[in-house]
Amino acid sequence: MAKEEEPKKIIVDEDWKQQAQREKESLAAQEAQEKKKEEAEEGPRRGGPLPQGSLAALISMLATQTLFALGFLQIKGEEEREPDLDLARYNIELLGALEDKTKGNLTPEEQQLLKNTISDLRMGFVSVANQLSSASEK
Repeated sequence: MAKEEEPKKIIVDEDWKQQAQREKESLAAQEAQEKKKEEAEEGPRRGGPLPQGSLAALISMLATQTLFALGFLQIKGEEEREPDLDLARYNIELLGALEDKTKGNLTPEEQQLLKNTISDLRMGFVSVANQLSSASEK
């Protein structure tokens, strides 16, 4: 008769369990320490809650894009770029369209903000365009 196979038994001693637990805790502590070190090197996080959406925020966003296209704003660490007059003109036109489409529906403060922003950006555009044309003539 064939001998019935007995199920194999795994014998785990308590010392092994404790050593495995210590190694697990050590790895977790090491990972936490590395994460803290990376966060310290990265500096403060740029995230956080976003502000309430508003017309002023939209105007500011389009104005910032225009200023960047005109070369008034630069990204830290990147080399200086040539102004992109087409992109600047496009963003100014978007603000003009916004002004036309919202006429009569804005508070006096919003209306003034939009008007002043468009005016300032147009003057900046003309200034950069004149500088570029005089530089190309030389």
